[in-house]
Amino acid sequence: MGTPFSQNKHLISRAGFGISILQIEDIKNKKSKTMVADLFKEYPFTEITYNTPDFISIEYTDPKATADQKREAQKITQKQNVELNLNFLTQMTKSEDQLREKMAFFWHGHFATRVNNPKFNRQLLNVIRKNALGNFKELLFEVSKSPAMLQFLNNQQNKKDHPNENFAREVMELFTMGRGNYTENDIKELARAFTGWGYDKEGNFTERPKQHDTGAKTFLGKTGNFTGDDVLNIILEQKATAKFITTKIYKFFVNENPDQNNINELSEELYTSNYDLKKLMQNIFSSSWFYDQKNVGNRIKSPTELIAGIIRILPMEIKNPENITVYQKLLGQMLLFPPNVAGWPSGKSWIDSSTLMLRLQIPQIWSGLRPMEYSAKEDDDIDMGMKSREALIKAFKNPNITIDWLAVEKTFKNKKPEDYLIQNTELINMKTVSQFSDQSLKMNIINLMSTPEYQLM
Repeated sequence: MGTPFSQNKHLISRAGFGISILQIEDIKNKKSKTMVADLFKEYPFTEITYNTPDFISIEYTDPKATADQKREAQKITQKQNVELNLNFLTQMTKSEDQLREKMAFFWHGHFATRVNNPKFNRQLLNVIRKNALGNFKELLFEVSKSPAMLQFLNNQQNKKDHPNENFAREVMELFTMGRGNYTENDIKELARAFTGWGYDKEGNFTERPKQHDTGAKTFLGKTGNFTGDDVLNIILEQKATAKFITTKIYKFFVNENPDQNNINELSEELYTSNYDLKKLMQNIFSSSWFYDQKNVGNRIKSPTELIAGIIRILPMEIKNPENITVYQKLLGQMLLFPPNVAGWPSGKSWIDSSTLMLRLQIPQIWSGLRPMEYSAKEDDDIDMGMKSREALIKAFKNPNITIDWLAVEKTFKNKKPEDYLIQNTELINMKTVSQFSDQSLKMNIINLMSTPEYQLM
């Protein structure tokens, strides 16, 4: 199980976004039990928002809008989405409520939507943050009624004469039960139950009775004149749902190769607790198996975990934070814009030759030791390649970061930085690291953060 220090380090990297420079003493001296209890402290909940006004005078879908008005609306939309993205990242890096934000990050990939409307994005983001450690039933109901989800999966078009099965299919396949636990006919009947669910111009959920199919439906072995609420309740009655959710959480927080005994036990408890997520997470982090060697330092950090982790351990001022989204884009994880309804991939799919190079260089780029070099892929048509390369380099303003190295030196005085930066120190050869260093603490830390081992959590 390791020492309390190694347990605390593992806990903080999985239950949050890595060690903050302010936690260095804590993880060395606190009992693991206390660290777990700290994670579940009740903090006041604050919504994430953006500063630019919510009012877009003419939605660019308005057929009467001029080209200029459409452009202006698009500009505001983009600005609000970038602000929302960065404000979510700020919560991850600064909030003491680390577990809430880590769970919200998990749900953000689980209930993946990709819509342009910043108001809808903000609303869904706050729904998943508010319910991140609450009750899965409430979370599922609120997400299913959010305009972001209803728009993304076309339920606005789901009407009794023309049922649209998109939302119904994904609710079962990706959000609750997983494949193999329902039939094609269940999807058809589920879609009928969701007919009429939509939202108004203001982004409020509405049930449109005229569009709802009131006929009898047979779904997962039950027959009745079901509404959307009824069918979600039937889905939650299935033990397959508790097992699917538990497995996905386990893969994210513990190990991508789940232990079936642990899954069975945890999902049974989740089901009998009526989907209490806080209890599930307490069970995971309090279990001795969570700290087993096989679960430590075996996960590749997602780009968000990598970026947030660097910002947490190195006190820094970021003068052009909007340029952090450039790194998100290049590394393949732009918050608010998952690739598709299945969310982001994980594990080895985060790493290819170009993303690994950039990952290893970020500590040096952000410390001002090397310029940001990125060029379009070789196989581009030369002409296009040149243009896009110039355009890219032009777009790459540095985030303009100042790191407070004095604070870092003070904090790490008489400590081995590798103990705090590398999850499994047995993997790292410190001789190689110090070979490239001028023996200063600053270079030592930058070099440690530029190793493949730093990519693991």
